[in-house]
Amino acid sequence: MTDSPSFDVVNNSDQSRYEIRDGDTLLGFADYQETPDSVVFTHTEVFPGSEGKGVGGALIGAALDDVRARDLKALPICPFVQAYLKRHPEYADLDYRTSRPAQD
Repeated sequence: MTDSPSFDVVNNSDQSRYEIRDGDTLLGFADYQETPDSVVFTHTEVFPGSEGKGVGGALIGAALDDVRARDLKALPICPFVQAYLKRHPEYADLDYRTSRPAQD
């Protein structure tokens, strides 16, 4: 049995990005802009050597868990975050694009 890697994800609010690390090594990040009611994900990057290892998914999953815990919505401008939301319906309630009240 193979253990899945354990990554640490932190919200570096000073730089407006979620960061994923393996120990002291930065593996990638997700840039965002925050509004009073949402987190706008603008860019996600996983560094070479960390791609294809679940780093991006772990990063966005943890970031969305934080968005939920803070009772905010996610507005995915970044194509990676958009794709992640499509593949993970458990986060559909966070998608700002589909949760806005109808306009008259």
